[in-house]
Amino acid sequence: MKVMLVNGSPRKAGCTDRALREVARTLEDNGIEAEIFWIGAKPVGGCVACGGCSTTGACVFDDVVNEFRAKAAEADGFVFGAPVHYAHAAGSLLAFMDRLFYASGRAGQPNVFAYKPAAAAASARRAGTTAALDDIQKFFTISQMPIVSSRYWNNVHGNSAEQVEQDEEGLWTMRQLGRNMAWMLKCIEAGRAAGIELPEQEAGTWTNFVR
Repeated sequence: MKVMLVNGSPRKAGCTDRALREVARTLEDNGIEAEIFWIGAKPVGGCVACGGCSTTGACVFDDVVNEFRAKAAEADGFVFGAPVHYAHAAGSLLAFMDRLFYASGRAGQPNVFAYKPAAAAASARRAGTTAALDDIQKFFTISQMPIVSSRYWNNVHGNSAEQVEQDEEGLWTMRQLGRNMAWMLKCIEAGRAAGIELPEQEAGTWTNFVR
């Protein structure tokens, strides 16, 4: 089993990375493979509503979004992490997730996220982490993904990776998040081995507020 952890910070080795590495190390201690994927420091554009993914099954802008989507198909769980910018999750990660999740499951291709456990993590110098967590978790709830929690909100504090080292409670929270993710993945695997099938899917109906 494998978990992909997404570093949505423009800093490759900053606070968000430090938090994710604590989760990754705990996952590996519990027998789960972990890989951290950095979205990079270049600006990531959001969805332009062109509808191209309905035909191709991938975003028409061939960048880190499609690169990650290929990896996501082989993953069993996810952790998306971001720093707080202006009291919410960094815009680059949200743009990345907008295109990633919108393109998933289109053009008759399987949804690479449905029924796979996911968690959000945030880092901040001081405030805004709970708003950032809400930003990220909305992608999970619309994609039929079980949300993995910890013993506190999944955040760390610091203005550098070195300062995060001093946030003992934050790192403790990240470790528990890793243990909880490993436990859920093993429970899902046990259920699959016992013959428990995925929920039946009902054909949806689109309703608009203005007709």
